[in-house]
Amino acid sequence: MNKIKLKDAEARFLAEYPEGFSDPRMLEIAKKHKVEQMNKLAQESFAIQEFKNPSKIVESMAKVVSRSSLVSVFEKPKFRDLTKALNSDEKERLSQGLKEFLHGNQGFGFDLMCDLLNEYKLAKWTLLTVCPIYYRPDTEVYVKPNTTKWIITHFELDGVKYNPKPTYEFYRAYRDQINRMKAETAASLQVSNAAFTGFLMMSMHADTPNDA
Repeated sequence: MNKIKLKDAEARFLAEYPEGFSDPRMLEIAKKHKVEQMNKLAQESFAIQEFKNPSKIVESMAKVVSRSSLVSVFEKPKFRDLTKALNSDEKERLSQGLKEFLHGNQGFGFDLMCDLLNEYKLAKWTLLTVCPIYYRPDTEVYVKPNTTKWIITHFELDGVKYNPKPTYEFYRAYRDQINRMKAETAASLQVSNAAFTGFLMMSMHADTPNDA
């Protein structure tokens, strides 16, 4: 990573918002995105004991996607319709994938979810990472294509090459880099990984990428 660029971004952001994400303006933004409510929804819906009912898990995934401000309005109805069309075996696969990702073998779980969604041409980075980012906001990352590519390029992240086809290898490498970057910044910027990547974008003079 380019620490000089990171520290420059930090300085400019804190010059605008001295209290970091505790700044009143940042707190208002968090309210608009319903961050606390979304985290609570995911953490209650995807607790280990909830995975006894695959259909309920899939319904909860659809609920998280539909309520999230991170997911585009184009992807929400497609995912909702997919979850309604899945048969019991497919719901079991999708539920098992999320269970493994959150509570077991992450790589295996990621591939399970990706393979199922790929059958319906919905293996999108956003849909694969939105539930994990709300369940474990301090550790997992949300991969939004243009924003992610821009962060990798601008901050010169080593060993991380974006691929539009979701893979666990990329996810793990990108997550490791984001967590390392976060550890290099002020405590007031370490609220969550979604907030941290938001800071990276907000702090730049360059135009914010337009994600579809």
